[in-house]
Amino acid sequence: MAVKILSAGIVVLSSYRDYYRYLLLRAYNYWDFPKGVVEPGETPLQAAVREVREETDIQDGDLHFRWGDVYCETQPYNHGRKMARYYIAEASTTLISLPVNPSLGRPEHSDYRWVSRAAAWRLLTPRVRAVLGWADEVLRNVPAQQN
Repeated sequence: MAVKILSAGIVVLSSYRDYYRYLLLRAYNYWDFPKGVVEPGETPLQAAVREVREETDIQDGDLHFRWGDVYCETQPYNHGRKMARYYIAEASTTLISLPVNPSLGRPEHSDYRWVSRAAAWRLLTPRVRAVLGWADEVLRNVPAQQN
């Protein structure tokens, strides 16, 4: 069965003292980075930025892609029908709201947290832990750019 749905999201970081905190969102009992389905006419990066804005109220100008447009894709999930692509960006704000999704009549997520890397590892499922591991490699090996 071929992957039919591509989601795109962002590992959103915030600089805190001498380390980064990660933004996680909770839907039901699962924690993940902000992400959602790529809509027709959008690039995955455009969709990822839109999803962060829609799910957290972090505005486009508050996301800084200091590591460029590198990305990681998950293994297919949901019976092989879905795949998610994640980018990395540093947010210049930590103010989050969980706005109401008009089509749902409620927010898409029930909670959010800015957490350390260790806390993120404990909260994430194995599929999303692989994304966190990839982000670790990028942060260690790809020089951050000023933007």
